[in-house]
Amino acid sequence: MSSVASRGIHFLQRLNAANVPTDLLAKGQDRVIEASLTLIRERAKLKGELVRALGGAVACPSLLGVPLGHNSSFLQGPAFAPPRIREAIWCGSTNSTTEEGKQLQDPRVLTDVGDVPIQEIRDCGVDDDRLMNVISESVKLVMEEDPLRPLVLGGDHSISFPVVRAVSEKLGGPVDILHLDAHPDNYDAFEGNKYSHASSFARIMEGGYARRLLQVGIRSITTEGREQAKRFGAEQYEMRTFSKDRSFLENLKLGQGVKGVYISIDVDCLDPAFAPGVSHIEPGGLSFRDVLNILHNLEGDVVAADVVEFNPQRDTVDGMTAMVAAKLVRELSAKIAK
Repeated sequence: MSSVASRGIHFLQRLNAANVPTDLLAKGQDRVIEASLTLIRERAKLKGELVRALGGAVACPSLLGVPLGHNSSFLQGPAFAPPRIREAIWCGSTNSTTEEGKQLQDPRVLTDVGDVPIQEIRDCGVDDDRLMNVISESVKLVMEEDPLRPLVLGGDHSISFPVVRAVSEKLGGPVDILHLDAHPDNYDAFEGNKYSHASSFARIMEGGYARRLLQVGIRSITTEGREQAKRFGAEQYEMRTFSKDRSFLENLKLGQGVKGVYISIDVDCLDPAFAPGVSHIEPGGLSFRDVLNILHNLEGDVVAADVVEFNPQRDTVDGMTAMVAAKLVRELSAKIAK
């Protein structure tokens, strides 16, 4: 575990060693959590008011950063991704128009409510059960401000569970999920951690938050990964058969009869030639245009999305993967906005 990731645990251990009363600690944690939620609530309220005042928006994607990396089984660098993605979105090296012609500088196309202060909450000794609830509540606060829809910046892939849970609970039913990834992330509890980034979709499917789960780009999968897919009825499209599956995947129709479509993009779905800045490098992946073709041609109401597992600590010196993650966000924004 990295020094950053373990800071909250060590802080709690020092408090316990000093015999700090548990009720004092609990009250302090409550205050920090409430302050964190208040910040998200008020920022979402302000951005929602602005979008409604401008008028004409039925759905407006809103960035919400979740800089969490401690549930990664290998490297914790994804915790540092949200600010790097934002910087790349607005860096000026390209214009602010998406490929389909939407203008990102229009707040009705993309707005931002900031980050959930993950490390500050963990530094108070808050455990993962409660932390996941804070993430879910933050997502719901964004969704309360119609027409805002959450576009979440990870972070490792463990964040998808509390985000999807919140979306499903807020909308009152399951969604269809399009999951692009090199890995299925459906272990029951990888290395004993039920919240591992390698277990997020097991939690989602157990909770009944998804009707269909389509996993695309898979090329690193174990026997358990295949057995879990059968258990949950997940549809897995591995890279070894992508040429055969391409036509189907580039003409998807999802979300009919449920509450909409959720898109989760792990940056390592891409071949490392396109995105080297990831924790788990898996050759033989999707091209960037493969991903955009799938997104652009998808028919369905996209109610929320996430982009996860970009690791700035492994990126090239010129920030190539940051720009790739930023373009994914830009094109997802265009897909959501209407």
